[in-house]
Amino acid sequence: MATLESFYDVMRRQGISRRNFLKFCSLTAASLGLGPEFAPTIAHAMENKPRVPVLWLHGLECTCCSESFIRSAHPLVKDVVLSMISLDYDDTIMAAAGEQAEAIVTEIVENYKGQYILAVEGNPPLNEDGMFCIIGGKPFTEQLKYAASNAKAIISWGSCASWGCVQAAKPNPTQATPVHKVILDKPIIKVPGCPPIAEVMTGVITYMLTFDKLPELDAQGRPKMFYSQRIHDKCYRRPHFDAGQFVEAFDDEGARKGYCLYKVGCKGPTTYNACSTVRWNDGVSFPIQAGHGCIGCSEEGHWDKGPFYERLQTLHQFGVEQNADQVGVAAAGVVGTAIAAHAGLSALKRAMTKPGQTQAGQPASGDQH
Repeated sequence: MATLESFYDVMRRQGISRRNFLKFCSLTAASLGLGPEFAPTIAHAMENKPRVPVLWLHGLECTCCSESFIRSAHPLVKDVVLSMISLDYDDTIMAAAGEQAEAIVTEIVENYKGQYILAVEGNPPLNEDGMFCIIGGKPFTEQLKYAASNAKAIISWGSCASWGCVQAAKPNPTQATPVHKVILDKPIIKVPGCPPIAEVMTGVITYMLTFDKLPELDAQGRPKMFYSQRIHDKCYRRPHFDAGQFVEAFDDEGARKGYCLYKVGCKGPTTYNACSTVRWNDGVSFPIQAGHGCIGCSEEGHWDKGPFYERLQTLHQFGVEQNADQVGVAAAGVVGTAIAAHAGLSALKRAMTKPGQTQAGQPASGDQH
């Protein structure tokens, strides 16, 4: 069987010093949200484990996941592709084409059984025997099933592979189907988003290579490290939501003041992703920060859940946050109650103050000798 270099072997061959290698391990631990004590664990894994072969397939999609992936800054995608993994097939960025390219899939499937990761961007259409997406003269469904046959695990990149996305929106004439409904016998990690955040994509790969296991997944198969909290929970506009301060229409006074976008359709309260913490473009911004509400692109069936600019009517599943109107009324009520209580207490203190004394019980300034 063919052998693969370790990550450390590749870095040494590229002239990277031991000191810089250890710095890389420390930065990788930080990017995964791990403490500095995990840096030696990462270093040991990089020194001893071979680079993992990766097949990256493309079904029905717009390539936005690849566009996001190549813009990762922590770690840089060049470090992931050239050093950490052995990206053997990706028809978007590979130099090979035609029969030469398709032969690589066969080589990896047959020579690295149980060792390679299958990454899938897009989804297979099942209608008309899969003829809506042809790869190498065959339906994509056939390529997907064959590539998955000996895979160690599968990563479903983006909402297309994870949920079906716009291709599977009603009426779904091609019967576009998410990967997990076609491949039933392999562990699948869903990394939804349209596209997913670049650092989330590289973070998932880095975790799998470092610890040689799948990240902990939620009930829907998403990595908890990135999909355990709603965007609403860490949104910097959350204080405005709690205070009942909302944008009522785009470019109104509330919009210019940066108020909460809930009333103009923001789906942050029902969307699980790391947008409000990891953010985009090397951590610079995310859609809500740019003035546009979240459309819930990482959630299943978001295309069929009504207009993007239609507000969520109720949020009963989140306890006290029932809806925007009640939050605003409650906030105003609390403020009003506090003012009334303060006024009542002040009146009581005045009534209890003896003539010639201040409220603190001291003689008035005019009575001091």
